Amino acid sequence: MGLTSRSLLYAMAAVAVVCVGLTLWLWPRFAGRGPRALLGRLGSIAATQLTIVAALGLAVNANFQFYGSWHELLGLYDDAPAAAGKWGDGGMAGPAGDPSKGLVQTSGPDGLDKVHGLPKGPPDQVGKVEAVRIVGRRTRAVDPAYVYLPPQYFQPQYARQRFPVIVALSGYPGGTFLLAQHLRLPQTAAGLIRAGRMQPTVIVMMRPTIAPPRDTQCVDVPGGPQAETFFARDVPDALKSHYRIGHDPGGWGVLGYSSGGSCALQLSMRHDRTYTAAAALSPDFKVSNDPTTGDLFGDGRDRVRRRQEHDLMWRLRHLPAPQISVLVGTSRTGEKNYPAARAFLDAVRPPMKADAVVLDHGSHNFATWRREVPSALEWMDKRLTFPEDVVGNS
Repeated sequence: MGLTSRSLLYAMAAVAVVCVGLTLWLWPRFAGRGPRALLGRLGSIAATQLTIVAALGLAVNANFQFYGSWHELLGLYDDAPAAAGKWGDGGMAGPAGDPSKGLVQTSGPDGLDKVHGLPKGPPDQVGKVEAVRIVGRRTRAVDPAYVYLPPQYFQPQYARQRFPVIVALSGYPGGTFLLAQHLRLPQTAAGLIRAGRMQPTVIVMMRPTIAPPRDTQCVDVPGGPQAETFFARDVPDALKSHYRIGHDPGGWGVLGYSSGGSCALQLSMRHDRTYTAAAALSPDFKVSNDPTTGDLFGDGRDRVRRRQEHDLMWRLRHLPAPQISVLVGTSRTGEKNYPAARAFLDAVRPPMKADAVVLDHGSHNFATWRREVPSALEWMDKRLTFPEDVVGNS
């Protein structure tokens, strides 16, 4: 049974109920003072607690999709996504993908069938969300994605038209499911497009973790996962090869929450010829090592320089400002990053532009981010240029 399957959840819940029932039934037998009675009480308490916690854990994971498989949960992946691994017959990839099979491959639902509120009906009227796998031509990393295509994408009058694109990144250890189910990104975008408050836009929802369970923070790790190259070069190339989206950077934006928001700022400031707009909800402003990341900067001579260049405040003080627009979402109370967000926004100088969504109160959770998403999408819409190039032109 899969880690996120309902059958596993229901089976574990049933086991928990049985353990509670057996504990109540057998407890009088363990009322004595001898070693046997003591071990019986300890064993029944341990079994009951473990099964209840396991059932709750499975329920939370099924709802939030923190880990999509047993392999992710147990960390059974190579650190480097380009490690040996062949493309399977079913179009799925292991740690490494084969670009010769295509850079964008259709996949199984990947939880998409559990997302509520997705468009239902003819694609040319309501749009469409599809589940795919994106393979890096350079890195050979493989990352699942949901792709929202607006209704106009399927309408005859737009048949040769390219569309602006937003790459949306989840936090860690979340995934594409959270962007669709709990952030409600495609549902919100569809509503804004329907209301004429947002131009038709393709939204590509991804997780920044290309080598799970390691949190790579969108960094090219020396001797390890090349996450920055994947999102800055491989992902745009793959999407352009498969979808009718703009080729000019003016039509490209990146959005994210939590560590995905940090990635959004890093990618736009370090690759302004790829992403010209970034919306970051509850981001950090520098990359640091922690137990989930391991050593991101290596031990070579350029270790200090690499660390500095992933500190966005350092970049604003010491490097030319990129010609991009950024939006930072934060809260005056409830968010730890508010002082850092203020310092970052105050440090921005031309030609870089910065705006903010500041709530009076909001914690580091989806309830806060859902309040910020409509404003973030409308802000992004005003910064992205609807592509003038059409299919058949570069």
